Amino acid sequence: MVLAAPGVPRLVLFDLDDTLFDHSLTSRAALNEVREGESRLQTRELDELWREYLRLLNEDSTGMPSTPELYQVRRAERFRRLGVMCGWSMDVAEANELSASARRNYQRLRRPVPGAPEFVRRVAARTKVGIVTNNELREQEEKLDFLGLTESVEVLVVSADVKVAKPDPRIFKVALDRASVPREEAVMIGDSWMNDVLGARAAGIRPVWFNRFGLRPPTRHRVVELGAFRPLSHADAIVNGSHRPRTTVPRE
Repeated sequence: MVLAAPGVPRLVLFDLDDTLFDHSLTSRAALNEVREGESRLQTRELDELWREYLRLLNEDSTGMPSTPELYQVRRAERFRRLGVMCGWSMDVAEANELSASARRNYQRLRRPVPGAPEFVRRVAARTKVGIVTNNELREQEEKLDFLGLTESVEVLVVSADVKVAKPDPRIFKVALDRASVPREEAVMIGDSWMNDVLGARAAGIRPVWFNRFGLRPPTRHRVVELGAFRPLSHADAIVNGSHRPRTTVPRE
């Protein structure tokens, strides 16, 4: 796939979870509070529980339509399996209570990725802004409202709503069509190498990898890398192609 040369885009697309909304660190903090309140989960370190929770979450995540009831069942099942990991054969009621507690913690502790709302509003002042995200429409709309970005986002494309999930290039095509912008004049910013970087490339959109945790790129693609949204002018220059940022290639 040959991508357009860097330049000022007419459309800037963002991922939502772990690009604008700090999903991972909020989830980890919520899990930690559950663990601190339940001695039977303390047979394992938080890092172990978190790694297993992420594995179970990735196992469940398709980005395709579901129901709130099924989401609740899946969340409870993840906690039941964490209990098994700790030698605790919890029943359904206990799993539901832990899941509900974690959800309450999550809602209370949630937060934006530092600088993200300010940067999105800065970009929206001069060009079109879109979101391409996997999840349920209602949940992602609520996150945008929490971030104060509803009015800044012109195009919101959510997998469960359009019946196709990242990294399928068709979901990016939906965003381009809704914005009436050709792929050569769009940029996609996201944290997931597979979903956001490779997905955008497959759709012919220039990707910017939002890599705030300094991860290793898993495949051999040269991709512009952004580690933080602050300072805003630096992030701006990277998106506009007027700055020479680090170009990510796999490390040996």
